[in-house]
Amino acid sequence: METTVIKTTDLPASFLEINPHNVYLYCKAYMSGLRANTAHTKNRSAVSGGGKKPWAQKGGGRARAGSTRSPIFVGGGVAFGPSNNKNYNQKVNKKQKKLALNHALAELAKNDALLVRDNISIESGKTKDAVAFVSGLNKRDVLVIKEIIDDKTFLAFRNVQNAYLIEANELNAYLATAYHSIVIEKAVFDKLTKEA
Repeated sequence: METTVIKTTDLPASFLEINPHNVYLYCKAYMSGLRANTAHTKNRSAVSGGGKKPWAQKGGGRARAGSTRSPIFVGGGVAFGPSNNKNYNQKVNKKQKKLALNHALAELAKNDALLVRDNISIESGKTKDAVAFVSGLNKRDVLVIKEIIDDKTFLAFRNVQNAYLIEANELNAYLATAYHSIVIEKAVFDKLTKEA
């Protein structure tokens, strides 16, 4: 089965006129959305205890203290610690997402790293056949895009270190920029370029 290398001339002219800043904004929003947002500390108001004044205001020769839960005491709250009530989600418009993906594909085409095949499937379901497929492309790493993933192909690519298999609806600008090359089924490629 023949693999076709897509050139910039094979892409719609609009792909080559997109501002690369769209890719930056999309990738920034995508990575921001991946944040676990689990870092959290308790401040002095959230730590239990400390209701009674530890010692008298005057006469002890020590600095005045109103609570043992102040950040200066062991067992006290944390001053200026991280809080998990922050929302890291960033909005990216649908149009901007599409522009980012189209620009990423155009950049791959410039570097002869956008490859199209009529059909991508490993009938045997064996990892060694998937490895042979990837090494036959002579690329450092590859994002493999199928319209619908079948079980055998999924099993074959599951443990290949320098390849990642996804369905067409999972494709986005972040994944397109994360890999040095893309091999895509013709039906998916036609759909992407037709919608442009």
